[in-house]
Amino acid sequence: MKPLYGLFQYSASMLGLESLPDPSDTWEIIETIGKGTYGKVYKVTNKKDGSPAAVKILDPISDMDEEIEAEYNILQFLPNHPNVVKFYGMFYKADQHVGGQLWLVLELCNGGSVTDLVKGLLKCGQRLDEAIISYILYGALLGLQHLHNNRIIHRDVKGNNILLTTEGGVKLVDFGVSAQLTSTRLRRNTSVGTPFWMAPEVIACEQQYDYSYDARCDVWSLGITAIELGDGDPPLFDMHPVKTLFKIPRNPPPTLLHPEKWCWGFNHFISQCLIKDFEKRPSVTHLLEHPFIKEAHGKDLALQKQLAKLLREQKPHLASVVKSRHETMYTRRPYHVTATEKYSLDDDLVNLEVLDEDTIIHQLQKRFSDLQIYTYVGDILIALNPFQNLNIYSPQFSKLYHGVKRSSNPPHIFASADAAYQGMVTFSKDQCIIISGESGSGKTENAHLIVQHLTFLGKANNQALREKILQVNTLVEAFGNACTAINDNSSRFGKYLEMMFTPTGAVMGAKISEYLLEKSRVIKQAVGEKNFHIFYYIYAGLYRQKKISEYSLPEKKPPRYIDNETGRVMEDIVAKELYGKQFEEIQHCFKIIGFTDEEVHSVYRILAAILNTGNIEFASISSEHQTDKSEVPNSVALENAATLLGISSEELQESLTSHCVVTRGETIIRTNTVDKAADVRDAMSKALYGRLFSWIVNRINTLLQPDKNICHTERGMNVGILDIFGFENFRRNSFEQLCINIANEQIQYYFNQHIFALEQMEYQNEGIEAAIVEYEDNRPLLDMFLQKPMGLLSLLDEESRFPQATDLTLVDKFEDNLRCKYFWRPKRVELCFGIQHYAGKVLYDAFGFLEKNRDTLPADIVMVLRTSENKLVQQLFSIPLTKTGNLAQTRARVTAASKSLPPQLSAGRVKVDTLEVMRHPEETTNMKRQTVASYFRYSLMDLLSKMVIGQPHFVRCIKPNDDREALRFSRERVLVQLRYTGILETASIRQQGYSHRILFEEFVKRYYYLAFRAHESPLANKESCIAILEKSKLDHWVLGKTKVFLKYYHIEQLNLLLREVIGRVVVIQAYAKGWLGARRYKRVKENREKCAVTIQSRQLAQNSPKECDVLHQQINKHAVLRDDLLQSTWISAASPDLQLSCPKEVSQKPGSENCVEQKLRTPRRRCQQPKMLNSPEDNMYYNQLNGTLEYQGSKRKPRKFGQIKVLDGEDEYYKSLSAVDSVPEEDSSVQYSLLSSPSRGESLAKS
Repeated sequence: MKPLYGLFQYSASMLGLESLPDPSDTWEIIETIGKGTYGKVYKVTNKKDGSPAAVKILDPISDMDEEIEAEYNILQFLPNHPNVVKFYGMFYKADQHVGGQLWLVLELCNGGSVTDLVKGLLKCGQRLDEAIISYILYGALLGLQHLHNNRIIHRDVKGNNILLTTEGGVKLVDFGVSAQLTSTRLRRNTSVGTPFWMAPEVIACEQQYDYSYDARCDVWSLGITAIELGDGDPPLFDMHPVKTLFKIPRNPPPTLLHPEKWCWGFNHFISQCLIKDFEKRPSVTHLLEHPFIKEAHGKDLALQKQLAKLLREQKPHLASVVKSRHETMYTRRPYHVTATEKYSLDDDLVNLEVLDEDTIIHQLQKRFSDLQIYTYVGDILIALNPFQNLNIYSPQFSKLYHGVKRSSNPPHIFASADAAYQGMVTFSKDQCIIISGESGSGKTENAHLIVQHLTFLGKANNQALREKILQVNTLVEAFGNACTAINDNSSRFGKYLEMMFTPTGAVMGAKISEYLLEKSRVIKQAVGEKNFHIFYYIYAGLYRQKKISEYSLPEKKPPRYIDNETGRVMEDIVAKELYGKQFEEIQHCFKIIGFTDEEVHSVYRILAAILNTGNIEFASISSEHQTDKSEVPNSVALENAATLLGISSEELQESLTSHCVVTRGETIIRTNTVDKAADVRDAMSKALYGRLFSWIVNRINTLLQPDKNICHTERGMNVGILDIFGFENFRRNSFEQLCINIANEQIQYYFNQHIFALEQMEYQNEGIEAAIVEYEDNRPLLDMFLQKPMGLLSLLDEESRFPQATDLTLVDKFEDNLRCKYFWRPKRVELCFGIQHYAGKVLYDAFGFLEKNRDTLPADIVMVLRTSENKLVQQLFSIPLTKTGNLAQTRARVTAASKSLPPQLSAGRVKVDTLEVMRHPEETTNMKRQTVASYFRYSLMDLLSKMVIGQPHFVRCIKPNDDREALRFSRERVLVQLRYTGILETASIRQQGYSHRILFEEFVKRYYYLAFRAHESPLANKESCIAILEKSKLDHWVLGKTKVFLKYYHIEQLNLLLREVIGRVVVIQAYAKGWLGARRYKRVKENREKCAVTIQSRQLAQNSPKECDVLHQQINKHAVLRDDLLQSTWISAASPDLQLSCPKEVSQKPGSENCVEQKLRTPRRRCQQPKMLNSPEDNMYYNQLNGTLEYQGSKRKPRKFGQIKVLDGEDEYYKSLSAVDSVPEEDSSVQYSLLSSPSRGESLAKS
């Protein structure tokens, strides 16, 4: 009878419980088999004939469950079949006190399930015989054929639902799901089943309600069951069940873990069952004719006996398992995908069926409560700050995230670092990791962890270099971070760290680019904030080392620059152990990175000088003709600062209290008022600290730059990590907050362009019909800030050039020219204006804007500091500034740390070229009116120029609450951040869009191995791309005019398939190189032996005739023996030792005159297979495979083997496989040692 693939709809009989018979008259309970969710399973016997059975008792029950009634309908009306469990009836035992019990009596299968049998065998180190597997699948197919012929789809075929009898019978059980499919719920096409075994078309019905399927979904489940019979578990068994529902439709059809260990027929049967397009999938009737199944035809009785014998042998191992499996088979409901599963703890927000704010916020909150602080949005990482330490960053975790697929492990910052590293190594393309978020969201800590993991991945032979790189962040952040009102370790500068790697992925250096240090913090901090960390560290460290007086620092009252309104600064410095420990760590960092003691001492002196400079106070001097003159009434702080800086106190005082003006070639000295002198003092302090910070960064870059030899021989690649100050909105926002927020606007614009604009533009250009995702474009706001000549920064620079301009005239100019929806000016607040940023409204106080933007440093100060005895101070004010406002990196390469700073002169002052000092003061000052806004503009340009070169990886940091309270999740606060960062839109475009867009030519060149032979050269057209995609069994891809559009998970699948192909190529190449090496080795050995014999023969001619005859006989004898041995010995390149020994009949005792010892020296190293990354299971990616043959004594440079790389990289080629290189000539000395009587011939032979 031809099977019917339509779905038959049973009518529910709606039987009343009272109509069912009482089981007490017929069945007697013998023992408990198992316990389930809804009741227990017992073994019972028939009171009339004593026949055994199994009963599932559900108690208490007051109404007929839909699944139970559906199963009852199928079992009642389904004809008996030897491969379907028999049904003896349903009974109801009433009990007024406890509640009624429903008895479902079925055939007893004492053999357990096939899953129990397979797991029991695997536990004993055995596996199921292929003939037995064929017999079990044959029985299951017969049972399914019987169901399908009766218009029933099982829908939950799996190993646990295929039971065995003690006689070796195979029975299908559990028809609860089948009943649902044949009930009135059919028209909704509900997706029901156990996730690991569910067919793709069944899963699709959960999201596509107009989708349909037929009975061939059972064929897919049977294919997964076949894999279960071989491996013991279904594919993806270690994943969360809901996650498998996302993976199954997108992954290629699964296979056995080790297909090569099984016969062709078994593998082919599985591949036929697991055809993803169910219209092309064979039916059960067709599969019964498959060669692997036909092996059981006619042998079913013999195989049944063999299976029964196996069950008896395995019974001791299965006793405990069988009972639990009865529970599963009779009482456990299949896994149903319901609306509640939409809030499952999935690792990727893209997997959510419903994408809205409530779903996403619920998902993040649930994960956060389970300490899952990382979540994916496609290829983007969301990181929530837990405000506490988590033990998930140890070396053990680093090993888990090494060259593996993202889906193999939970989301982690290490996974983002690994993705960047693998992309760099595979495609030789620079990478960029962009970390963004509000201040206090955890950006700096995540940047630390990325550097930590990259140094782990890029292990180099130079251990010292790796240690240096790990210390960089700690040192730089001590000088560039500070405590603010919302963050105890807030970055007050922008940092772009470039880690440099060799083509093989080893770390070879690092470089830091710093931007926009908040120098104004040195002289003044807002209420509740502190100065840079280093001032407190050095104060506490020197105090503990009793060196306070050496650096002229006060012991009781703190310096003005670090004092605050609490008056407890000195108590905190003395009492807090944290400051002292941090100082020791800073000293350790200086030492590890390579700073000399003289350099560190100079740094400390400059820091102490800055603190003493802040204590210099001024008083006005009134006279009859002049009232604006100032002086220093207390010279202690002045002398301390001058001594530490190595300059004259008189010259310092003069430069602070007066300034020179050159008019028509005449120099005029003008005095400064008290306020002007204080401004000059603070300007000097800011300049000292800012240039010191730049010098430290440049010094680190010098000490960590790659070795010159490596740079000349290998082209390096970079992974950049951007850690920039986060978006800020304080009670009072000044010029610093404006610059910070503009920088964040630029980062957000870059994110929008990469994620939304460019992708949707390609849809239009390529004629792709894709859903357009709306997003907030902040380009108009950036134009308002940066455009010339009417942008906000240009207006600020213009107003800064007018000496009579004030902050009020600046705000008026903003209001007159910035007429757009993003700018407003509040009423009754003259010096304030507001900006509507992408992250919200911010009100700025314009007080001090002009002065901060000018940032003037008088030339008199520069000239005085250039005359310093301290060489470092001289350098700080002799090196010109770049367009970004930082010290220029000196061109000369410093090979040793000690060469950077000449030793201090023991006595006397340094002679300085006065003309040189007077000629170029403007080179290191702001005399050219280079404003802070100009530096800021160039800094953004420089930063973007570095970012656009590399492939970006985004990390979005979220602050869960404003109180920095551990593990507290504020829904409102998080929701605001999700909105302005566009997380919902990002998840939508990653779900609907195509993140990978590859040109036809690139796609064919990269993946043609998957569909074509290696020697073929397919055309770069649509047809070739389609052939590759269809051969790879992918779906949901789209072809444009010139590009292939793929989902982000497609690339991972293609790379896995390509890995398998290249893995076979690697093995073949390795064996070929081994064979060529053995062949070359044999030929070289023969040539050297002949040469040795020739030399010995010529030398022997000079000896006496008698000696010549004896030696000639020995040489001839050894030559014959050598030929015999070579003909009978196979030299394998895979053998670790290649050695020929003399046969026993010709060997002599050691020490005798005629003893002959024949040795064959082997190369130092045997032919090796290319190295592969050590990564688990199918998540292993190949790193760069680089094989070379090295031979002892060879002077030729070894040739590189074909470089094969298989990792994903956006729109980049895979390196083509090069042909097998010829093996270099062997220069090893291979010779025979002839031990004979003392003669000149013996010495020559040994030479």
